[in-house]
Amino acid sequence: MEICLSFDNGPEPEATPLVLAALARRNLRATFFPIAQKLRDPARRALAERAVVEGHRIGNHTLTHGAPLGRRGGAEAVAEITEAEALLAPLNTQRLFRPNGGGGALGPHLLNASALRHLRAEAYTVVLWNAVPGDFSDPEGWPDVALAQCRAMRGPVLLVLHDLPNGAMRHLDAFLDQLAAEGARFTPDFPETCLALREGQPLCDLAIISGEDFTP
Repeated sequence: MEICLSFDNGPEPEATPLVLAALARRNLRATFFPIAQKLRDPARRALAERAVVEGHRIGNHTLTHGAPLGRRGGAEAVAEITEAEALLAPLNTQRLFRPNGGGGALGPHLLNASALRHLRAEAYTVVLWNAVPGDFSDPEGWPDVALAQCRAMRGPVLLVLHDLPNGAMRHLDAFLDQLAAEGARFTPDFPETCLALREGQPLCDLAIISGEDFTP
């Protein structure tokens, strides 16, 4: 069982320090995809900077995390990416981007053609996922769901958790211990099957993630 950990929608003073501490105790590296407008708050920005100092990666997860970009106009979608990147600078050194799935679903709602062209032109690596246990909506029951998802996966797992102030991350230590007890190997490397673009180059049929016809 190979697990790549990622955390979306922070940083939050009530949750992100718990995540960073749990990762540090185990010398694990993860990727954080913050909602960029939160970094306008100095305390939240300091948490993102701390994550980088402690060896984690930061990626772009849009400015506001509103409706998925495939359900927005072209200019608005591109602005969600570019305005987020302006706030993330210089933290997103690897040009990582994760679209908002609207609850964890994959599909053509993730991006529109304008957003996809921008991501390709700017050489982003687009990071998707294959395990979303719903800790954002079930802060107590998510560990059992996550364990079942990880056990069922035949290949590497790219797990999406959320450093939100809903109490879910209080269970992170026990969850990671259980995975380790079951022989899980943790890696910061994204499974290739969960990348739509690498440095702007397609790794899958882009129609899967874009709601419009796409012409390079």
